[in-house]
Amino acid sequence: MPELFDKHGGFRRLHSFTLATIVQIETLRFCRRFLTFDHRETDTKFYDPKGRQYDQMTQAARSGRQNIIEGSERSSTSKDTEMKLTDVARASLSELRGDFEILILDRNELPWSVHSPEAKAVNAISLDAAPFSDDMVHESAKHALVQRKKYAQWLDAKDVVVVANAMLIIIGRALNMLKSQIEAQGKAFEETGGFSERLMAKRLEARDKNQPPGPECPVCSKPMRQRKSAKGDFWGCSGFPDCKGTRPV
Repeated sequence: MPELFDKHGGFRRLHSFTLATIVQIETLRFCRRFLTFDHRETDTKFYDPKGRQYDQMTQAARSGRQNIIEGSERSSTSKDTEMKLTDVARASLSELRGDFEILILDRNELPWSVHSPEAKAVNAISLDAAPFSDDMVHESAKHALVQRKKYAQWLDAKDVVVVANAMLIIIGRALNMLKSQIEAQGKAFEETGGFSERLMAKRLEARDKNQPPGPECPVCSKPMRQRKSAKGDFWGCSGFPDCKGTRPV
């Protein structure tokens, strides 16, 4: 029988979390560099008079990273919640990707083609495995900054379009990873069930240990256990819910 509580946490080892960390840091930096409240700077920056673009972009980036964390931490008691929060992370990063796309179009430019040398160069970058030991927060932050350096030539560029295009690709990679995570989480749910199902199975197992064995199930021949219902006691198969055989007491 599966363990009652799934392993939880471990998000710091995920490449999706590393990329989400880079995305949040670089979105904050991008907004400070290229968004302005001053209309006199519109030749070099995007005019954001009420700060709404800044707020929405930074909040979407934060939501992407934070929901990966929360989903991972909730995985021990709710696969359903883990999947939903992972999907929220994915939706938030998709929203952010849309903002970077519009910022490029606003400059009468186009996002890089996936066949362009620039896009191929960014996509060719591979992330290192997270080498953590006993200092997870410190080492996780250090790992993210080391991986960020691999994208530095684009993220540190003076051309806003270059930076935005690099962010589009990095976000796209994170989205693909999150999609794979959700699929893996769904498969794990199918195989082991949710926390409520495992809790019920554990309760039945503990109760059955305190009962003498009953007659054989007429359907599958497994030993039966005495059960209670509104209509009175009956023998139910110990293999329930896979087998629903019953006998009268």
